[in-house]
Amino acid sequence: MKRIGITLGDINGIGPEVILKATRHFRWPEEVRFVLIGSERHLRNQGWEMGITLSRKIDFIEIKNAAEWRPGEIHVAAAQLAERAIRRAVEGCLSGELDAMVTAPICKKGFHKAGIHRPGHTEFLAELTGTKKFGMMLLGGGLRVMLVTRHIPLSEVPTALTRENISEAIELTGQALALFGIKDGKIGVCGLNPHAGEGGVMGREEIDLIHPAIRAARKKGFNVSDPVPADTIFYEARRGDYDAVVAMYHDQGLGPLKTVGFDEGINVTLGLPIIRTSPDHGTAFGIAGKNQASPRSMKNAMVLALEMAGKKNPWK
Repeated sequence: MKRIGITLGDINGIGPEVILKATRHFRWPEEVRFVLIGSERHLRNQGWEMGITLSRKIDFIEIKNAAEWRPGEIHVAAAQLAERAIRRAVEGCLSGELDAMVTAPICKKGFHKAGIHRPGHTEFLAELTGTKKFGMMLLGGGLRVMLVTRHIPLSEVPTALTRENISEAIELTGQALALFGIKDGKIGVCGLNPHAGEGGVMGREEIDLIHPAIRAARKKGFNVSDPVPADTIFYEARRGDYDAVVAMYHDQGLGPLKTVGFDEGINVTLGLPIIRTSPDHGTAFGIAGKNQASPRSMKNAMVLALEMAGKKNPWK
């Protein structure tokens, strides 16, 4: 029996709704239980309000606090509830109580108001598990995209890039492809500048940082391209030239992926000693509580978590 923990995220967003729909409306293997971590009362109330019956495959780990369901609103108590659920899910995965965890969306502004200063799930999970080398890979629309830098201003990207973090992203990508069952997967690496720098005419990051990182990864046996212009690499990846793409910054990688796979994307945290996936969307406060949210991305995240839970974790 596999036990997949699912955090409810911010209860005022669409997290509980897509969890209810994904667990109820899809056929799941007999040997899986979904352990929902958060407030059972809130989940049941939302199910009743939207006419969604709870799946019989659901168990609960209760996290009690003072949060109330107010769709589309930012509240400190909701952020605190979400944060405690994440901590409890990690504890369950580390102890072996849970085989993997799937996280519903949190509200970063709510976290900030609550004094929880974390840029996102990825960094928080690395902190909780004591992980030093970790990364964020997104899957959807026929693409797998790894980010070198994540939630930082665009103006800070060039100085945030180093040979070391680019090489680390490439290595994590190669290890992830092996975990997904792709042997000697081909990794395409984005250039930072237009035309991948045009030999230094449009920037030197490719020469000074990206090429050296690629050479270091190749010495370790990874199948890696030279820097490829970002305006062509995603087309080539969808054509089958690359099994994954390493992007230098957030929107460089996620803009193309969300264009072709907006409602189906999955986020996977690489490098952790536990399995964590999530839907690749936010709290969607604008449609929260209206029974309009698609569960496709959440369902995909649950499927991938279940698949990964049955394989050897290279980072454990």
